[in-house]
Amino acid sequence: MPTDQGFPLSAPAASRYAQRLAQAQPELFQAALAAVDHPFDAESMRAFLAAHPPGNEAQLKRALRQLRRQVMLRVLLRDLSGRAPLAEVVATMSELAEQSLGFALEHLCAWQEARHGTPMSNGKRQALIVVGMGKLGGRELNVSSDIDLIFVYPEDGETVCERADQRPLSNHEHFTRLARKLIHALADITEDGQVFRVDMRLRPNGDSGPLACSFDALENYFIAEGREWERYAWIKARVVATSANASLAARGDIERELAAIVRPFVFRKYLDFGAFAAMRSLHAQIRAEVARRELSGHIKLGPGGIREIEFIAQAFQLIRGGRDPALQTRPTLEVLALLQKKGLLPADAVAELRAAYDFLRRLEHRLQYLDDRQTHELPTASGDRALIAAGMGFHDFAGFMTGLDAHREQVSRHFDGVFAGPVQDVHACAPLWMGELDAEAAHGRLSVLGFRDAGAVLTRLAGARASARYLQLPQVSRERYDALVPRVIELAAKAGAPEAALARALDLLEAISRRGAYLALLHEYPQALEKVVQLLAASGWAAAYVTRHPLLLDELLDARTLYAAPDWNEFAANLRAQLARHEGDAERLMDLLREAHHAQVFRLLAQDLAGQLSVEVLADHLSALADLMLAITLELCWAQLRARHRDVPRFAIVAYGKLGGKELGYASDLDIIFLYDDADADAPQLYSRLAQRINTWLTSATPSGVLFETDLRLRPNGASGLMVSSVDAFREYQEKDAWVWEHQALTRARYCAGDASVGAAFEAERSAILRRLRDPEALRREVVSMRQQMHDAHPNRSDMFDLKHDSGGMIDIEFIVQYLVLAHAHRYPQLSANLGNIALLKMAGELGLIPLAAAMSVRDGYREYRKRQHAERLNGAQYARVEPAPLAPYIEATRALWQAVFASSAMRPAGAQS
Repeated sequence: MPTDQGFPLSAPAASRYAQRLAQAQPELFQAALAAVDHPFDAESMRAFLAAHPPGNEAQLKRALRQLRRQVMLRVLLRDLSGRAPLAEVVATMSELAEQSLGFALEHLCAWQEARHGTPMSNGKRQALIVVGMGKLGGRELNVSSDIDLIFVYPEDGETVCERADQRPLSNHEHFTRLARKLIHALADITEDGQVFRVDMRLRPNGDSGPLACSFDALENYFIAEGREWERYAWIKARVVATSANASLAARGDIERELAAIVRPFVFRKYLDFGAFAAMRSLHAQIRAEVARRELSGHIKLGPGGIREIEFIAQAFQLIRGGRDPALQTRPTLEVLALLQKKGLLPADAVAELRAAYDFLRRLEHRLQYLDDRQTHELPTASGDRALIAAGMGFHDFAGFMTGLDAHREQVSRHFDGVFAGPVQDVHACAPLWMGELDAEAAHGRLSVLGFRDAGAVLTRLAGARASARYLQLPQVSRERYDALVPRVIELAAKAGAPEAALARALDLLEAISRRGAYLALLHEYPQALEKVVQLLAASGWAAAYVTRHPLLLDELLDARTLYAAPDWNEFAANLRAQLARHEGDAERLMDLLREAHHAQVFRLLAQDLAGQLSVEVLADHLSALADLMLAITLELCWAQLRARHRDVPRFAIVAYGKLGGKELGYASDLDIIFLYDDADADAPQLYSRLAQRINTWLTSATPSGVLFETDLRLRPNGASGLMVSSVDAFREYQEKDAWVWEHQALTRARYCAGDASVGAAFEAERSAILRRLRDPEALRREVVSMRQQMHDAHPNRSDMFDLKHDSGGMIDIEFIVQYLVLAHAHRYPQLSANLGNIALLKMAGELGLIPLAAAMSVRDGYREYRKRQHAERLNGAQYARVEPAPLAPYIEATRALWQAVFASSAMRPAGAQS
């Protein structure tokens, strides 16, 4: 960059515009030099305008143009001397546009209302809202830019006149006239020049559309006619001025009302990977126009230019902005930084794009400083080329071009990396999908691929191709579908059970076919398609889960997050931040909870299928996730209750069963109860409503599915008992009325969410109950009787071994442990700790309550049973039943331990054959 030395000569030398000003108005130029160390900020602009109050439109135009001249000269001098970074230059020019619009609108509105009255609707004053698009919306305006505007107003109506000489107008006519005058105030060329050229072509229906439209008309246009390129255009839309002197609060209401119309059009609720294809097509049209007009040197539209950097940022915004509101920010450099932070673009790519953006935008300004002209083309005159090179800090134009080309090549490389289209070659399996082979050739081709039942595969493919859902697909979706199925056939053929893998994949494609964005994701990302087919092939349960929740497909794109160990603190913080943005919207909050839960379960599922997690570690993670979801659900439900008597409820959730023992599986129900400890008179009724609401939030089916199924029957008095109990009532019930099986259930119970002091009270009562002195023989009879009832309720007439219910299975082991805890915790308090069956078996062996060798053998069996049960569930089995032979040693060890523990009972062992 040029140095400050000799600065007073360098700026005019680099700008004919500055030279003309220095000659025509030397005092203005000298004043700018004197103030060059200070930016021309918004306060200074307002002060200048306040000192030049206009009495008519001509005076208004003169004041605005004089301000523009001063701002432009100061910016030029600061920029070319190295005093102003790019951020200051674009912010100052954006501020000039906003101040000019606001000042002009204030006076034009007052003058027009004096003639035609105040625009009203339903007793409320209406305002013209000026929406800045493009670089003005993003506060990235260049120094000789035009400004893209759209004019809207809230409601139709009519002006209300207070004087006889006023003539009323419809609101539409009133705001149309006001908008036209505003355009003239800025864009007319007078003896003082021009403030900004105004481009209105982005408004609904372009040049043929009305100059101003109501919110309803805008919304109807988006719904009926909004096009893909308009979504791109509206990303940066921002209210930059309003005609009414509204308070900040009122302006905030207007902005929120407009945002509620615009955001659903721009940002989809689901991940919109179709945006890649749409923006690829738009960019291809731009490149074709550039080639036709021979604009390869155009630094904005040409290859590797400013527009390609903006397209990269905005493509990710369109795809993900609806799901991640942080990406709805407008400035390009902020978006790039977020893409790096979120792992969507690598750090080196972002660094190169940011450097190129800074270089190209500074170059853009130096081109425009020459004559204060909106241009993006490199000059052809040698003198101008030398000026541009020097202004960019290079000794000559050749060196400058080397630097420029390096930046443009990097931008093009990253752009092509993001927007590279899927391979369009006809896939070798396409004839199989399209039914173009005769039966013999098709059977032979499928057999070579590895399919064992070619007839069934061909029947399934033909059925999919003839289905109403496929035939009714839009053309773009059908083309993607046709491109995906041949690749699916090839990928499924590599699976251990290719027919099952193909059937599951076709089920998924059929389920997502009406959401073009999901087809686009798999079409745009072949690696995601490969991962999803592998996952579907590995697990029937996983296939059903993804088919029910196709939003999860996005998780396949980033292996770093997919296979990363969960950070529960970060997960909770991110989820709470996301929920906070939708406070008060119960339906959206419930969906967000489900979506976050599904996504994390899917990550664990991927890690599980990749062999990264043992069954025990997986259960710990799933239990921790459930605890966290319960805690956040409790917080949300409490916040929504009216007439709360305290900020934090003295209320807790207690987990039993698999969640209580931290042995939760993918589809496990939650056995929970609700407790409170609050002396307030309204507490029973209030906490009952809270418990009911929590259960509703957990179990309700929303568009995003169900969060958890719950079982509340373990509460005092079971299904006939109150939904929520006080700690005192719970204690009294456990001590006086609870059955032995309820005390058995307490061995796998724990506080998991809510008020810690209530949780501590539960844990104290649980410990006291478990450590109670009991008659061993009576206890044996009760436990054996309950076990027999459970066995009788789950008959197994097959030759397979039921891992859970059969004699020698998991329930036998769990009942053995529960008996040992209830019988001996009064002597060995450590047994009352909620450590899980595996740890408690070992502890009982080490304490001599059972033979240590038997304890270790049964312990190994329980671990193996869980592993086998987990595998069966992953394959979609309704019952966890397996061949008994491989497990015979564990079955016999468990039955032997059962006999040893319960031998003195007069009853036969649970599940023993008659």
